[in-house]
Amino acid sequence: MSAYVVGLTGGVGSGKSTVANWLVEQGAGLVDTDAIAHELTAPGGGAMAALIASFGADIATPDGALDRAAMRRRVFADPAARRQLEAVLHPMIRQVAEQRCHSDPAPYVLLAVPLLVESGAYRRRCDRILVVDCPVELQLARVMLRNGLSSAEAQAIISAQATREQRLAIADDIVLNASRTEDLHAPLCRLHTAYLAQAAEKAKANH
Repeated sequence: MSAYVVGLTGGVGSGKSTVANWLVEQGAGLVDTDAIAHELTAPGGGAMAALIASFGADIATPDGALDRAAMRRRVFADPAARRQLEAVLHPMIRQVAEQRCHSDPAPYVLLAVPLLVESGAYRRRCDRILVVDCPVELQLARVMLRNGLSSAEAQAIISAQATREQRLAIADDIVLNASRTEDLHAPLCRLHTAYLAQAAEKAKANH
C-alpha cells in the first residue's frame, strides 16, 4: 500500500463521520470499511454466496441482500456464528480496503475502521492513527438521540466496543469532539497540514 494511510476510529457516537467529511472536503481520500461491508452484503454483493453457503438461505432477503436483523439475532445468540460471520466478511473487507487505499489518488487516505483497536491487521497498515474522542456520557446521549434507543440499549452497544482508554492508548493523534462542530476546525486544519507533509515525506522516501 503506497498511499499514506491515516487510520480513523472512535466509539459509536463520537463523531467519526463529521471528522471524515471535513477532511475529505480539504482533499483527503476516504476508505470506509462499514461502507464496504454494506456493498459486500447488498443484493448480488461479493460476500453473499459465501454467507449463504455458511449460514443458509434464510439469512438473505428476497432480493438477495443480507437480512441484517436476522443475522444480528443469530450472532448475538451464538458467539460461534459471530466468529463464522467475521471469518467470511473480514478478509473480503480488508482486501477491498487495501485495494482502494492503494489506488486512491488523494495525497493521503483516511481508512475509517470502527473496530481499529480490536483489529491488529488494520493497525499494521496505517501510518498514523487518529482517534475521535468524547466523554462516554456524551457518547451515550448521542447514541440514544440518534438511534432512538433506551439508555440500556445504548450502553450495551458502547460496552461491546473497545473502551475509551483502549482507543486513546493506540492513538497518534486525538481530536476531542465534545462541544460544537466549529470547534473541530482548528485542530483538524492542523492535522490536515501535518498529514500532507508526512505523506509528501513518505512519497519522497519511496522514490
